[in-house]
Amino acid sequence: MCGIAGVVSFGGAPPPTRELLRSMCDEIVHRGPDDDGYDVCDGVGLGMRRLSVIDLEGGHQPIFNEDRSVRVVYNGEIYNYRELRCELERKGHRFATASDTEVIVHLWEEHGASFPTRLNGMFAIALYDARRGRVLLARDHVGIKPLFYALGRDHLVFGSEVKALLASGLVERGLDLDALGELLAWEYVPGEGTLLRSIRKLEAAHTLELDLSSPDGSTSPRISSFWDVPRPRHVPGDARSPSEWVDEVDDAIRRCVQRQLVSDVPLGAFLSGGVDSSLVVSGMGPAKTFSIGFDDPTYNELEWAKRVATHLGVSHDFDVIQPTVVDLFDDLMRFMDDPIGDFSIFPTFLVSRHARRAVTVALSGDGGDELFGGYETYVAQEKARLWERLPGFMRTAVAGAVSAVRPTARKKGLVNKAKRFVEGLEHPAALGHARWRLFVGDALRRSLFTREALAGMSNDAGRHIRELRARSETRDELDRSLYVDFKSYLVDNCLVKVDRMSMACSLETRVPLLDTELVELAFRVPSHLKVSGTTKDLLKRVAVRHVPRECVYRPKEGFSIPMKHWLGTEFRPLLEELLAPSRIASEGIFQPDTVARLKTEHLDGRANHSHVLWTLLVFQDWRRRWRV
Repeated sequence: MCGIAGVVSFGGAPPPTRELLRSMCDEIVHRGPDDDGYDVCDGVGLGMRRLSVIDLEGGHQPIFNEDRSVRVVYNGEIYNYRELRCELERKGHRFATASDTEVIVHLWEEHGASFPTRLNGMFAIALYDARRGRVLLARDHVGIKPLFYALGRDHLVFGSEVKALLASGLVERGLDLDALGELLAWEYVPGEGTLLRSIRKLEAAHTLELDLSSPDGSTSPRISSFWDVPRPRHVPGDARSPSEWVDEVDDAIRRCVQRQLVSDVPLGAFLSGGVDSSLVVSGMGPAKTFSIGFDDPTYNELEWAKRVATHLGVSHDFDVIQPTVVDLFDDLMRFMDDPIGDFSIFPTFLVSRHARRAVTVALSGDGGDELFGGYETYVAQEKARLWERLPGFMRTAVAGAVSAVRPTARKKGLVNKAKRFVEGLEHPAALGHARWRLFVGDALRRSLFTREALAGMSNDAGRHIRELRARSETRDELDRSLYVDFKSYLVDNCLVKVDRMSMACSLETRVPLLDTELVELAFRVPSHLKVSGTTKDLLKRVAVRHVPRECVYRPKEGFSIPMKHWLGTEFRPLLEELLAPSRIASEGIFQPDTVARLKTEHLDGRANHSHVLWTLLVFQDWRRRWRV
């Protein structure tokens, strides 16, 4: 596991120096505290910071092929590297290390830019072939590992984090207002966008190839996709029963978990006591597991984690945190240089820090919800069809009555769920299930942003959802929803959160439920076996084979914190400072009156605006911190 960075100069620009590469990598030292490495050749500079996990002595990067014409730095783990190495050795390739990194240079020699299709793992790769004059960037199938880039007139700058690119001094800091609108709407910036106009994300399952040997001097990059979630297909004679699908998914989970246990350093797992993390731990055998809890009982799931750990006979270590997480704000925001508004960054960081005291690698249960239908938004979409059958006057009366009720202090509960359901119905039906994940819709957007800011926005916030739904139009409704979340919410929010907060602690986090074998299998499972009035039906049938039934069939809580309460207590000073009317007015992006109204309604308990207020806080800090 590493952090990578680099600069490619062309068009007569001076080559990058090792000192420049070092300054970029110094910004991401938390990703690799054990080692660093730099290489400059033909105007191509590659740098890395290493967290040693496999081949502790021989895995120093950059790594080269036999004649040193191909060099690579990469962040991630290749779980099938041993099989690939044997295959490559049979074809005559010679290896100098026992590292998984070295298979990359030989796969490039053998297969060219299509080589990522052969990899099973998580990766962000930067490769230079001096003989062919080719630079290649590649990001893994699902988007577990991040990779950012900026293309200028005479240079390409790239790295694992935005702050590494900014440290190059070659990247402009102009705000992308369309991206800001998306951040406020969804709590993340989808697709290739970032809050900076000049910096893009290389999307999951994509490569960027730059030809430096072009006779006409053209250096336009070629960006292409090498994989996508397979479309459901009907196989003649395939009449598998539900129990046979359960068997197949169960077996696949076990294989994927075992595949990701390769490590030369201590390894453990996060355990929340929910279905996904419990299934991962059940497939590990003897394991060290880690959990955190809160003093608010409606947010505390420690008892469930303890029950699962006891049942599986694994070592379990836990900690209870207090609302002093406000003290972490300044530290954690340093890792939000491409920010998300998900306030579960706090528990993710805290459980990562807790685990890092004992292990260097931790397995996580992320991905199960997007593969097997774990979110309540999928059920809401089913309920919406029933809602539309009600007479119009009845819908109006019920919606009005629900809207008039004050939210309760509980994390969820019937009242809060009803209010969220009615709020979601106000958004366009074309967004499908995602309308229940939208926090700033068209009406609030018009009142929240100033006229000048709105004039600078060319896209509405729902564009990426509609595009993904259109791309998946041949799928059934649930499968479309899963595809949308897999391609947006998972990669641009959930995996960002896990990657940033674990790497902030120099902890490598692996996600076996997102192994491509299991992803492809999950999207072949018939939708009616996943969600039918309740969430994650099939996966729960798998889970009860391994953990207590009462731990499986309980209300889903999610990994979160009582932020809606803390905004009025521990975070109140920060709220008043960053969202002060004078500050808001002077910056000219948001309407001071609307921000003040959101604050007042939330603090008075008339509405729950925690998601919008928190994302505003994160953005305001980001803008101040990175001088945008």
